Amino acid sequence: MENGIGMVLIAVACVVVLLIGVMKQKMEWLLNVAMRSILGTIAMYFVNSMLASAGIALGIGINPVTILTCGILGFPGFLGLYGLGIYKVL
Repeated sequence: MENGIGMVLIAVACVVVLLIGVMKQKMEWLLNVAMRSILGTIAMYFVNSMLASAGIALGIGINPVTILTCGILGFPGFLGLYGLGIYKVL
């Protein structure tokens, strides 16, 4: 009986360690997406301001879709949004 309880405790400890590792990876991923979203939004604001001061009407709207695009895809998503803006102007 003691061996059975010991094996169950070891199994529970292993599962807890694995869950902590998975939660750490997910939190790291969510933090990464949040930081890219924030930096992408700031970059869109400044690029839109610079384009407006230069008289170029290519401003990309800052909304949840564009923020998530920058957050998930990062810099390529940011460039893709402005690429779509250029394509729209053409």
